[in-house]
Amino acid sequence: MANKRENPSRRQNKSSGHRGDTAVMNGVAGHDQAEEAVSKQDSSADAEDDNEQEVIVIQDTGFTVKIQAPGTEPFDLQVSPQEMVQEIHQVLMDREDTCHRTCFSLQLDGNVLDNFAELKSIEGLQEGSLLKVVEEPYTIREARIHVRHIRDLLKSLDPSDAYNGVDCNSLSFLSVFTDGDLGDTGKRKKKGNELEQIDCTPPEHILPGSKEHPLVPLQPQNKDWKPMQCLKVLTMSGWNPPPGNRKMHGDLMYLYIVTVEDRHVSITASTRGFYLNQSTTYTFNPKPANPSFLSHSLVELLSQISAAFKKNFTALQKKSQKLVFPRQHRHRLACLRQELIEASSRLGDEEHIPGQTRDWNEELQTTRELSRKNLPERLLRERAIFKVHSDFAAAATRGAMAVIDGNVMAINPGEETRMQMFIWNNIFFSLGFDVRDHYRELGGDAAAHAAPTNDLNGVRAYSAVDVEGLYTLGTVVVDYRGYRVTAQSIIPGILEREQEQSVIYGSIDFGKTVVSHPKYLELLEKTSRPLKVQHHAVLNEKDTAVELFSSVECKGIIGNDGRHYILDLLRTFPPDLNFLPVEGEELAPESKKLGFPRQHRHRLACLRQELIEAFVEHRYLLFMKMAALQLMQQKANKDKTAALHDTSTADAESESKPQALETSEKLLARINLDFLWNIFTDPKSQEVVLNACKAVGSISNTSFDIRFNPDIFSPGVRFTDDSTDDIQKQKQLLKDAAAFLVSCQIPSFVKDCLDHSSLPMDGATMTEALHQRGINVRYLGTVLEFVDNMPAKAQIEHIYRIGISELITRCAKHIFKTYLQGVELSALSAAVSHFLNCLLSSFSDAVAHLPADELVSRRKSRKRRNRVPGGGDNTTWASLTPSELWKNVNSEAQSYYHFSLQCESADQAVEKYGLQKLTLLREISIKTGVQILIKEYNFDSRHKPAFTEEDILNIFPVVKHVNPKASDAFHFFQSGQAKVQQGFLKEGCELINEALNLFNNVYGAMHVEICACLRLLARLNYIMGDHPEALSNQQKAVLMSERVLGIEHPNTIQEYMHLSLYCFANGHLSTALKLLYRARYLMLVVCGEDHPEMALLDSNIGLVLHGVMEYDLSLRFLENALAINSKYHGPRSLKVALSHHLVARVYESKAEFRSALQHEKEGYTIYKNQVGEAHEKTKESSEYLKYLTQQAVALQRTMNEIYKNGSNASIMPLKFTAPSMASVLEQLNIINGIIFIPLSQKDLENLKAEVQRRQLMQNSGKIEEQQASQLELDDKLPVDD
Repeated sequence: MANKRENPSRRQNKSSGHRGDTAVMNGVAGHDQAEEAVSKQDSSADAEDDNEQEVIVIQDTGFTVKIQAPGTEPFDLQVSPQEMVQEIHQVLMDREDTCHRTCFSLQLDGNVLDNFAELKSIEGLQEGSLLKVVEEPYTIREARIHVRHIRDLLKSLDPSDAYNGVDCNSLSFLSVFTDGDLGDTGKRKKKGNELEQIDCTPPEHILPGSKEHPLVPLQPQNKDWKPMQCLKVLTMSGWNPPPGNRKMHGDLMYLYIVTVEDRHVSITASTRGFYLNQSTTYTFNPKPANPSFLSHSLVELLSQISAAFKKNFTALQKKSQKLVFPRQHRHRLACLRQELIEASSRLGDEEHIPGQTRDWNEELQTTRELSRKNLPERLLRERAIFKVHSDFAAAATRGAMAVIDGNVMAINPGEETRMQMFIWNNIFFSLGFDVRDHYRELGGDAAAHAAPTNDLNGVRAYSAVDVEGLYTLGTVVVDYRGYRVTAQSIIPGILEREQEQSVIYGSIDFGKTVVSHPKYLELLEKTSRPLKVQHHAVLNEKDTAVELFSSVECKGIIGNDGRHYILDLLRTFPPDLNFLPVEGEELAPESKKLGFPRQHRHRLACLRQELIEAFVEHRYLLFMKMAALQLMQQKANKDKTAALHDTSTADAESESKPQALETSEKLLARINLDFLWNIFTDPKSQEVVLNACKAVGSISNTSFDIRFNPDIFSPGVRFTDDSTDDIQKQKQLLKDAAAFLVSCQIPSFVKDCLDHSSLPMDGATMTEALHQRGINVRYLGTVLEFVDNMPAKAQIEHIYRIGISELITRCAKHIFKTYLQGVELSALSAAVSHFLNCLLSSFSDAVAHLPADELVSRRKSRKRRNRVPGGGDNTTWASLTPSELWKNVNSEAQSYYHFSLQCESADQAVEKYGLQKLTLLREISIKTGVQILIKEYNFDSRHKPAFTEEDILNIFPVVKHVNPKASDAFHFFQSGQAKVQQGFLKEGCELINEALNLFNNVYGAMHVEICACLRLLARLNYIMGDHPEALSNQQKAVLMSERVLGIEHPNTIQEYMHLSLYCFANGHLSTALKLLYRARYLMLVVCGEDHPEMALLDSNIGLVLHGVMEYDLSLRFLENALAINSKYHGPRSLKVALSHHLVARVYESKAEFRSALQHEKEGYTIYKNQVGEAHEKTKESSEYLKYLTQQAVALQRTMNEIYKNGSNASIMPLKFTAPSMASVLEQLNIINGIIFIPLSQKDLENLKAEVQRRQLMQNSGKIEEQQASQLELDDKLPVDD
């Protein structure tokens, strides 16, 4: 790992040679990042030095050291000066020949190196230095770590941990489809040319039109997982702990082992290493056996006593080293500065010692305080933050499960269960119920359930702003077994005092009493601009005005550590008036037309941060247009100025009819920056700015500044009398924002789906797409109605279907939550299987499935229990029926989403909306955390239920937490993307490589963002002609997507498709097909066949099959793609023309020229109508038509000749050519939207020069005259209408 990380930082020097890139490095690339940049540099004066320092630090290049481990040859390792000694340890533990060592030190010339020292700080360490690995004496802790590590090595290929998600393990099936042949691309003999060897027949269930969608192929059998047994048993011996007299001989603990040869041995772990002792199962004799085989490593000892262990362990190591990410899924140890380590919290050191608790709050806050003046410091800080957050989220999840499973004692055990609170491992846990009527006015339990996620969103927002000196709590929200648990780090000293004494800012009773504090005002003021929060005053119980920069609920507490904490951030964002009916308040007509305001479960519904951003941006454009329009009209006609102000102001305020603004679109196009600059600097224009500010609701009269007051419409909050106008303005702004959501954002989401720039495949990707536009999921019913009433509904039918299935599964999840709360632990699997039967099975008489052997005792106990008054609660789950459940789903859809489902059973829903039960099962399992046995379920049997309790394997928590970001890496990534879009591929590639390094540095080996980086890199490698490199990067992207997002996540499906293209380009034809078949199978499971993305997948499959001369199969897929494209893109789309052309080519290969002509004519007509006769595509099609006609005529002549002369006919040989691989690849590139650029330096230079020339021309305004000499790139790609 080490050598990978260093090299590109040299490349970075080159890119930071010109000033432009240096600015990008500091994240000052775009106007929206400017604020972040300001916060990153302590002051403008230091900024310049920072840049200098950054470049200097980055110029530290790597060097090579030699490493000598006991019993192995010395080897070279490339390291970087910023690395820590700790990371060399990690490399040694990942290497095949040293992986079994854990307890060792590294020594240079006899001096032991400090684990947490940076390499550059070590005297005498230089190019070629020899580092010796020296075995150290064991302690109990080290011995435990060693045994645990050996166990991990033995289990490295065993999938059971992956199935259970233990220790961040997860599943990946890529190697099943690639047969492990992609690692040594190019060296392998290409089988591509010997087509006979390829079996191209797809499994029956993935052929177009197949009705059955089996579940078992989702997890194919991996050959690597055949058990390779090294030991039968490795466990702690019953003779532990060592008695006092043996401790004095250095005994640490005893192990019991059964080898494959069935030899039972007892082993002592001592300070000197591991040796055999003379104990047996029944007698304790700790003396060393003869021979004792004393070895420092357990592996060395076992290799001496068991030949099978030695052989299998070596084979196992070879296999796991072959995997791309052998064991890197565990977070790499966070590296931190020396002084931090010496502090009480040994940050980054794993909690191996049972009973040792970490001070989470101290760790979380200390990492935030790390210096961030230059790039290396920021990387160190972000890595530490990410590491501690990951550990905290994992610990909080374990704790929350322990709380719900009843393994943690409450701190208030006397109170009823709902009101109990818990502390475990220095984390505070509370349940999502309305305790002490805290939320009575806001919606009771429903509000108490929504508050934690709102609070978490607030914590995310404040963490992202990252103001120095302001601290938030570590917060994790866990949904498990029907309960919502909030886990928070504990403020030092909070448990010793009453809340009233602690809170020095905000309110503890929703605004009745309010206090403020100057330090908090100063800190929160820094967050008010990025978070768009307005500074406002509220009245306290004494009618005195109190100033706030947040909602009243936001509490400020100074901990015993002197830090300023803020908590209860549930109202960070303003309320959503569409779901908050207020007496006497009228909403905007756009909202009223859709039936808003609607009553919601609770009064905590607030707008998303994305919506606030989009709304402010929308208003900013409006502001610019208005100012420009007024100024131009003022110049053009001074007489009418006064009249104009009134009309334009009125127009903007009504906002739904901006007639004056329509002309301003054209004006704005002509306005240059100088002109706008004049608006703001010319004193005569102040009036124009004032009017524009008033019109768009800006809080300042001299510049554009929109902020929201989060306390508007909060019950119990009172404002000062002199702010009445301001409050009216704020109310109007909230109404406008609510109207903007329904009148702009929802239509724009649907429009994006209609033009296929947004392509959700399942509930999660649809939710993500809605969230990106700031639309809350509670608007799902409104979105579905909007889609339903579209004239072009057929073209977004997939969106409607995904939306309906999301709505049904979310309603079922709400019901499931309360259903589970009444189930005792022993009946959990029976209850879950009963619920799934009621939801999905066609068996109408689903009875709770109680196995016969337990039935008797169950009945008895039920009778007994029912005699206890009020005790019969625990089995009410068994009385649920399918019709009752579906009635509840319908009423939930109506009350929560205001959508009328009208389905009385699963079968009716499937029939009415074209859903698949398999898809519904996948969605509900993911949402509720239920793990189900993989087998074929017969949902449609009317005689027996689909699920039994044996099918429910586990129930996992669903966890929400803050995701810390690697900001510098992200800026590099964005700059790289921008460079690529401008045509600077090489520079883009370098920047993205650098981003990949920085991401690796912060996140470790596995992360979603690293996956995106690898995908883009692979695409760039491919475009620039480096196919093997593209294949290698994309293979990592697929593996990572499977491991991080899930084996059937829509992104994983996309990654599989890209990988198959690169495989094809590298000549691995059969692998390319297997990958495409896998992608098609996954897509059928996730969303069914009727989806626009399926057309692309089928075109890919059809083309590859055409390439291997499987014409009939190829036609099945291509004709299906044609049908789907026609449905979703309209019959006149260029995509459809391309589909016709692909089908025609296959018919030509089959010598069925009539069909080929028919399809090509269709394509030609579309091209002619859409892009005109002069376009290259139309000409190509016309040429092809001529060629087909000639072929058809020649064939007809030959046929006539045969009819006329019989067997004596002289037959002209006809040209039947199998398509060349190059032509198939060319078509594959076209349909996948790839413009191919051969990697010749000269071409790249020309392309760059061309782009620069055009930019210069654009700047000087000559672009119109030169339109003819445009780059030809855009002609190569079919642009959709």
